[in-house]
Parts: sequence; C-alpha cells; structure tokens
Amino acid sequence: MEALYLLIPLSLAIVALAAWIFLRMSESGQFDDMEGPAHGILFDDDRPAPAQQADVADPATGVAHHRNPH
Repeated sequence: MEALYLLIPLSLAIVALAAWIFLRMSESGQFDDMEGPAHGILFDDDRPAPAQQADVADPATGVAHHRNPH
C-alpha cells in the first residue's frame, strides 16, 4: 500500500510531462503536414544520376586503368 503513495504521484507527473510535450509540439507546427512527407517518398528525385566511370584497358599491357573525368 505504501508503494501507491510513490507510484500515483510519479504516474501523474509522467502524464503531465507527456501532455506538456504534446502541447508544445502541436504549438510549434510539428503536426501541420502529416501527409506531405508520406507522399514525398513516392516521387523521384529531380537531380540526375552520377555518370558512370569506365575502366579502360591498355592494349599494350592489358592492365585496366581507371579514367578520371576531372
């Protein structure tokens, strides 16, 4: 029974903290756009894919050298 004297105020403090955090997040606009990020994952990126760098073999030695485009 004595444990209830500790657990009830502790649980009320945790509920109050959770309510304060929820209200703080909703005031800051955290929940304004709930569907935008979910739909954004379905669209492709607008930036082009990086160019592939080909390995070129030297005909005299047969050793492949990496060609650097820069």
